[in-house]
Amino acid sequence: MERRFEGAAKAVTPGTARSFPADGIEVLVCNVDGKYYAIEDVCTHDGAPLDQGRLEGKCIVCPRHGATFDVETGEALTLPAVIPVMTFDLRVEGDDVVVNV
Repeated sequence: MERRFEGAAKAVTPGTARSFPADGIEVLVCNVDGKYYAIEDVCTHDGAPLDQGRLEGKCIVCPRHGATFDVETGEALTLPAVIPVMTFDLRVEGDDVVVNV
């Protein structure tokens, strides 16, 4: 199912990430040098929201224990996380981001 986040392309500036609700799932939209990625906004290690973490290139760092995830692939890159986060296909339409959840 597609979800449209109005104004998200404008609101999520390069080097930032922002969480959006989508049918019971929090979707984290990340802007890496003008390219957008969408992952589930939850650390697979302890359930912390990743939107409070740091976006470092293509990696989001969990604010609680420092687990790092690749926002393109969802891969867990550092301990304590070992399970990847879900990723979602997206496209940008004007100022909106449309995510397939």
